[in-house]
Parts: sequence; structure tokens; C-alpha cells
Amino acid sequence: MASRAGTVAQPQDLVDLTALLDAYYDVSPDLSDPGQRVAFGTSGHRGSSLKASFNEPHILAITQAIVEYRAGQGITGPLYMAKDTHGLSEPAQNSALEVLAANGVHVLIDARHGYTPTPALSHAILTHNRNAAPGAPQADGIVVTPSHNPPGDGGFKYNPPHGGPADTDATGWIANRANELLENGLRGVKRIPVADALAAGTTGKFDFLSSYVDDLPSVLDLNAIREAGVRIGADPMGGASVDYWGEIGERHHLNLTVVNPTVDPQWAFMTLDWDEKIRMDCSSPSAMASLINRMSDGAKFDVATGNDADADRHGIVTPDGGLMNPNHYLAVAIDYLYRHRTGWNPQSVIGKTLVSSSIIDRVAESLGRKLVEVPVGFKWFVPGLLSGEGAFGGEESAGASFNKMDGSVWTTDKDGILLALLASEITAVTGKSPSQLYKGLTDQFGDPVYARIDAAATREQKAALGKLSPSDVTATELAGETITAKLTEAPGNGAAIGGLKVVTENAWFAARPSGTEDVYKIYAESFKGAEHLKQVQAEAKALVDGVIS
Repeated sequence: MASRAGTVAQPQDLVDLTALLDAYYDVSPDLSDPGQRVAFGTSGHRGSSLKASFNEPHILAITQAIVEYRAGQGITGPLYMAKDTHGLSEPAQNSALEVLAANGVHVLIDARHGYTPTPALSHAILTHNRNAAPGAPQADGIVVTPSHNPPGDGGFKYNPPHGGPADTDATGWIANRANELLENGLRGVKRIPVADALAAGTTGKFDFLSSYVDDLPSVLDLNAIREAGVRIGADPMGGASVDYWGEIGERHHLNLTVVNPTVDPQWAFMTLDWDEKIRMDCSSPSAMASLINRMSDGAKFDVATGNDADADRHGIVTPDGGLMNPNHYLAVAIDYLYRHRTGWNPQSVIGKTLVSSSIIDRVAESLGRKLVEVPVGFKWFVPGLLSGEGAFGGEESAGASFNKMDGSVWTTDKDGILLALLASEITAVTGKSPSQLYKGLTDQFGDPVYARIDAAATREQKAALGKLSPSDVTATELAGETITAKLTEAPGNGAAIGGLKVVTENAWFAARPSGTEDVYKIYAESFKGAEHLKQVQAEAKALVDGVIS
């Protein structure tokens, strides 16, 4: 049977919203099942009410744990709260408000009763803390989102006063305390009815949209976009950026069309992802098929963009190149920004995750800038973005942010709106599309081939992979080339990568265990073509299997 990837979702693909919401309130987790306990990944706690992994008890317990964590850390300023358009997001926000209000926490929710992108929350936290008097209480935040996950999922993420994703010390403490509260039948959780919580004197409103949209000229050359008349097509993909794009076009007088303003918690308008699931992944050609087709059918846009449900990821579609590979766009963005942001620290480094393309290494070298390679997870970029010492941080999964024109911090969480607008600035200033500029980079540095595959692994094998040391790898060659590095720690900061990276002159692979499935992921790249990449992948799998079996 032919794959339905890239075709519009059918009724049988849609989540049953009534069942989803009923399960959120009616189902209690079985704590003997690890999959039903609170567990924070790189982007918070995620799960589905239909799988007893994202239900009201989870949210009540996590929120109480956050209350206790922030009290222990001396965080007494306002807590900004954002939610996206997933069906479970509003119920989860209401549950959290019940706990926050009962504990007397000053909470600020959206003044427009709408949806708030993750970067708008990060921007709000940072703006508050920057403008606060010395020694004044610091703000933090919660984002209710599972990002690009399917419509049946929910997510809950904590951002401390630095505005970015919480580190593992914080999330580990919060998760452990939340599970203790669940085990004790939620004794110790303070709670009042949601109507009382909304009416509480500690619950206030904040205009996230204006705070973010009106500050965009500090980080982007919107004048250049406007003067060049760049025609922009922006697809919110049913997510939290839906109201933001229209306001960006109107307030800054850009030639911008919101391609699809529909908000539907079932996402019935979406095209199916590679595995025939609805997933708002703006880096996936299958999920972005409708926007790609619109461009190929003659839509009059110079740049078209997509964002996932909380707008922390970006997808860039050009008339000449279709949907850009996230690695390709990162390389173009880095090359452009470090040549055009004269207000940045001339010593500021370039941050990338160790599974991002090595063409970025070659771009960094050509710019005379130091490259800092960190483990997967945007939290690793937070210190550099805050200080200006790392003015750009980007991930291979289409997540990045960068600093303002003057080098000060913009956001410390991924900003898909920012990177999408940057594509228009690049087009306006250079007169070329980002895909044309990437072709110029490959002419200069070589044309790498990059892919990720999944390989089956037991829980024990995944644990073994996460504990490898370089000495465990005895091989000296990979796909006909001498191995030049065997890494289990990121060279940029010495942090454990939770897996293994092996490097040669013209290729590399990295293997990491999945946090949610019984697989490990092999990222690989070759500058010697597709056949060499296949050889790298095959030898990588054999090498890893030989070490962890």
C-alpha cells in the first residue's frame, strides 16, 4: 500500500477530542508503569491523557513541585504562563492555575485570552528581569506545550529566570518531587477552583504579543525587508503564532500574508508526516507538503515559512529550493549574521549541537570565529546568549535563536518566528534566497549528505550506550577513513553527550538513545556523497551494536 505521507489527514487520523479531554480528568496514572510517571526530557514533561501519561494528577503534582522549587531557589517574582493550541493545553493551564493561585504565586497569563509562543514567553521573562531594579524579585515561567507532537499529546515545561529551558538539576528535582506527590495521593498539593484562581488578586494579565512584536526591530532589519518589498507567506500551522504573524505584518508594514489562520485542536487540515501521523513538524517535507505545494504552484512569495505549535521551530521554503534542510539554513543564517551584525561582540562564538552539520564548522572557520559544540538540548546555549559571548545557538532540529543588534539577549529559548523572519531579511539584504546562498557555501566548502536513522535497542542497551567511554571503541577506521576523534563528551563544554560521536576527515556519526522509544538514533554525515554516507551508517550501526550488546 502506498504511503499517505504528505497527503491531507482523513477522519480516521483525527484524535477524539471528547475522549482526550475526558481522560485528562478521569484517568489516574499507574505509578508502577515508568511510562505513566512524571519524566522531564529536553523539553519538559510530555505525554497523552489517553496513555495515562499527561493527566490532571500529573499537572497538579508538577505545578506544586515547581512552586516548591522556586521557593527553595528564592524566586519570588511573577510567573509568566503560556499555552499553545493543543487540546490538552488549556485544561492543563487551568489545573496549574488552581495550584499556583492556592499557593499565592503571582501569575501572568495572556491578556488577549489567546495563545503564546514559547519565544514570546522567554522574551517576557528576560525583559522583566532586565528592567527590574537591582535585587528585585526575578520572574520565571511555564509553557504548556508538547511542541510539534501529535494532537493527542500535552506538554509542560518550566523556564527559570534565565528565560530558557530548565537544566537537569532543576527538572530532576521537580520530577522527583512531583512523583512523590503522586505517590502520596496528591497530599501536599494546594488547590482552589479555577474560577477562584482566575479571579484571585495574584492572577494578572500580560500582553505577550505586543511585548514581543513591538521589540522585533531591535533584533531584525525590518526596514530592509519592508523597503525591498519581500513577499512573505507565513503558515502558523495551527499553532500559537497564529495571531502574531498578522500583527507582525500590520505593525511593521510588511508584505506578509498569513497563509492559513485556522486553529483546530484536531489539526484536520494538516498533511500527514512520514509515519502517517499528524505532527506539526515544520522541518518535515511531509508535514509541510501543503505549503511546499503552494509555492510550487506559483504562489507569489519570495519566502514562505512554517512554525510548529509553540513556534520554537522554523521551516523555510524558497521558490527555487523548496523546503530547506534545517542544517542548510543554519549554515546560511550563521554566515549571514556574523557578517552583518556589527554590534555583536567581535569575539562571540558560534554555538551548535554536536549532531548538526559539519558545514557549520567550515563556515565558522572561514569567519574566523570559534565554534562551540554542545550536547543536544537548547539549554546549553543559554549562558552564551545571556552574556553575548555566544550570540547564536542552533540545533539540527530547526531550533535556534540569536542576539539583538547591539549584542544583548533576545530570547534564551528557540525562536521559530525570529529565524523565519531572518530568511526575509537575508533575501532583502543579499538579493538572493537562502537556498541560493547555501549553494554558494557548498561550492566553497563541499556538499555534505546528512541523515538520521533509528535502530532497535533494549532499555539495557540504551543505558549502556549512554555510559560509553572512548576506550570502549577499538575501531581505528570508519568507512575507509582514519578515525580522528571518539567523543562521549561535547568538545564545547565537556558535558556528557549521553552517547557516542565518531569523527573522520570527511564524515562523522553520532549515536544517542531515544528517551521515549526502544531505539537509538544514528545521525551521520559525509562530504563524499550518498554511497559513502550509507557505508558510514552501516559501519556505525555495527560498531555501536558490537559495543553495547
